[in-house]
Amino acid sequence: MTNDPYALATDAATALKGAVGVGSFDVALVMGSGWVPAADAIGETIAEIPVTDLPGFAPPAVAGHAGRIRAVRTESGKNALIFLGRTHLYEGHGVNPVVHGVRTAIRAGAGTVVLTNAAGGLRPETQEVGEAVLISDHINLTGANPITGATFVDLTDVYTPRLRDLVREVEPSMAEGVYVAFRGPTYETPAEVRMCRILGGDMVGMSTALEAVAAREGGADVLGVSLVTNPGAGLVGEPLNHEEVLAVGRATATRMGVLLSKVVNKL
Repeated sequence: MTNDPYALATDAATALKGAVGVGSFDVALVMGSGWVPAADAIGETIAEIPVTDLPGFAPPAVAGHAGRIRAVRTESGKNALIFLGRTHLYEGHGVNPVVHGVRTAIRAGAGTVVLTNAAGGLRPETQEVGEAVLISDHINLTGANPITGATFVDLTDVYTPRLRDLVREVEPSMAEGVYVAFRGPTYETPAEVRMCRILGGDMVGMSTALEAVAAREGGADVLGVSLVTNPGAGLVGEPLNHEEVLAVGRATATRMGVLLSKVVNKL
């Protein structure tokens, strides 16, 4: 197996297309913690395989992440690739496995990448638990970057404005916000949450930013959506736990799936 992450993604894309019987994909969606049931609303399943059937993918290690890839035909006739879970930086595999799914999807033809996540809300005065928020930008505090060497990628519009406009056509009231990415796996301290608010953050989590960078490097348009599953530490005085994150995700998964389906059909 090659050590070149880009060649590995090409190999994985070839194996993926052969395994699911689809020659090319139009869009890829990555489902965050608790979002897996939302995939059922995207379209008709063509095939579904474990990620470990493909080169370069790590087995699932986090509750709420199924570790499977689903090929779907949407109502508008598009071929969609849905990652039911993702690899996180805190799992210790390094940066390349975190973005391997996105790179694989792009090499399988996907020109649009939709990234979803469960996030802590940094603005409880205006955000409600269970609310979906469009990601307008991010602050990467993971200390990592999926790109090495003199490859300079413009991130001015890392989350494509045209795609955000499409979402607002479907859901005009949806708010936008800045996502702050930490490495994890610990939740942020109250002091870190206060810092994020001062920096202009609106949601905080442990994913998405590195995948968005890799997608932009690969030439894909990016849409990001956070589901606010809890207020940030210290903002309401309640302890944080992963079970709460999953419970909110399950409770709102169908609604999120319907939203994503409408957006994908407009692409």
